[in-house]
Amino acid sequence: MKPPARPRKKAAPKRPAVMTGAAIPMLRWPPDEDRVETIFERLAAVMPDPKTELNYSNPFTFVVAVALSAQATDVGVNKATDKLFKVADTPEKMLALGEEGLIPYISSIGLYRGKAKNVIALSRIVLEKHGGEIPLTREALQALPGVGRKTASVVLNEMGVEPAIAVDTHVFRVSHRLGLANAGTPDKVETQLHRIVPDEWLPKAHHWLILHGRYTCTARRPKCSACVISDLCPSRAGLQALGEAA
Repeated sequence: MKPPARPRKKAAPKRPAVMTGAAIPMLRWPPDEDRVETIFERLAAVMPDPKTELNYSNPFTFVVAVALSAQATDVGVNKATDKLFKVADTPEKMLALGEEGLIPYISSIGLYRGKAKNVIALSRIVLEKHGGEIPLTREALQALPGVGRKTASVVLNEMGVEPAIAVDTHVFRVSHRLGLANAGTPDKVETQLHRIVPDEWLPKAHHWLILHGRYTCTARRPKCSACVISDLCPSRAGLQALGEAA
């Protein structure tokens, strides 16, 4: 006789990759207005003029750099574009380079073949439909190959067109840890942030949250002892334990 089959254990629900390593309690939303104001006051004090870490020389090179940065680091993108933009910093020059000519410059970046195809395609559209100038409206940007809502938000915010908040892995993680958002998708988190971030801080909120997540409130080893807003963080106890265990 075959031994009775063991009952299968129910698989634990998977947490989104953006929350890996985070100790995120279930928090009520919206957060206290005074606490939100203080969070951004302190971030502004330590980062008065936050900037993108992607290198670019004009709107076209910025769109290309942001498109290349999907699932890649800014450092890695900058290494590639440092050489690329010296030979192709306009739609015309990029088209002349072509996909096969572009690939050697960006082959160190993840998903480079698909990105090469998109960069050449968007260069053609910018040249043929927009006179060689990057269109600075959300609808026109998101119509470009390889440019989704997040990329468009980054571009519009950096160009000073719209105080957009692009929700990447860092913004998603930090927003949840601080109790600024509790939604389960980037688009919904973006909506929540726009509802609770004071207007005066909106133009720079995107950069503050990204840089704070990149260098202080990191996924696996958060630096709570060096954090200027740790006393305002409802996740502090769990994050400190996480940092000590790492």
